[in-house]
Amino acid sequence: MFTPVWTVKAQKTYDELKAKAEASLNARRRSKKAKATKAEGLFKQVHKCIQHLISNPKHPGLATHEYHTLTNPYDEKGKVFEAYAQNDTAGAYRVFWCYGPDRRQITIIAITPHP
Repeated sequence: MFTPVWTVKAQKTYDELKAKAEASLNARRRSKKAKATKAEGLFKQVHKCIQHLISNPKHPGLATHEYHTLTNPYDEKGKVFEAYAQNDTAGAYRVFWCYGPDRRQITIIAITPHP
């Protein structure tokens, strides 16, 4: 099990996704609709991705692989990885992360839609 460390950017994105999902859920409950909204589904997928990352970064559902465009915030030569929060979706969300700064820690660098 790893402890997550968040960059300011990643934490802000996560909090925004969560707030949108909660607002959507509350509105849906008031209108008594049963079907979850896109905002709720997106947050659920991103949250699940983060949970898999901290329990097992090599979980097959994450399709984790090295990503070369971002720089590791702790070591210029260190690796940055990309994990799939969504797949087969236009603008599918990805979670960018690296190991560190300490043992048994994972830093969430960014949560973004795939270009």
